[in-house]
Amino acid sequence: MIKVTVKENETIDKALKRFKKKLEKTGTIKEYRTRQYFVKDSVTKRNEIGKAIYRQHFLEDQES
Repeated sequence: MIKVTVKENETIDKALKRFKKKLEKTGTIKEYRTRQYFVKDSVTKRNEIGKAIYRQHFLEDQES
């Protein structure tokens, strides 16, 4: 569980900003978004292969 203690004379905005940074650092929001719906393993593999192909083409274009 993530805890953020609000210090004396600290605004809520700053405390909220620290909380959001901690959430981002732990990867909680990213995991939550991926678990919102079920994705089959075959679809996940297909997406990973597509991303790898895209990266490869991008790197080849930069070298030229």
